[in-house]
Amino acid sequence: MKVKRILAIDYGSKRIGLALSDPLGLIAYPLPFLPNRGESKLILELKKIVSEKSVELILFGLPRSLDDSIGAQAREYIKCSEKIQKALAIEIKLVDERFSSRESEAFLIEELDISREKRKKMRDSLSACLLLKSYLATQQKS
Repeated sequence: MKVKRILAIDYGSKRIGLALSDPLGLIAYPLPFLPNRGESKLILELKKIVSEKSVELILFGLPRSLDDSIGAQAREYIKCSEKIQKALAIEIKLVDERFSSRESEAFLIEELDISREKRKKMRDSLSACLLLKSYLATQQKS
């Protein structure tokens, strides 16, 4: 089985959370978030990360509705992921991120007792980390 280094993206209108797997695909760890300054700047940043970290797969969080439908925001995210995939020539998988922000917020409050201001800076990358951790767990079972 070929191991892939994976980058997870929790895309947001203000911040873009990032997480990276270890080279063995066992551990997910958060990277610093990127301020959202538009798709072209995001693509430049991602090219740099993909090259430096030898990323072979990107997980892109897709905000599905509670009824599992794809709304306007999710369609916007799909378009963004397609632009990234075309620009980077890398495989991108869309993954359900419905509850990742809520889970990361709860963890930061309940487990770490982090202040509101600090939570804002950590939530997005922790959300990406949760997406990646969940994906890695499913890959290890198969």
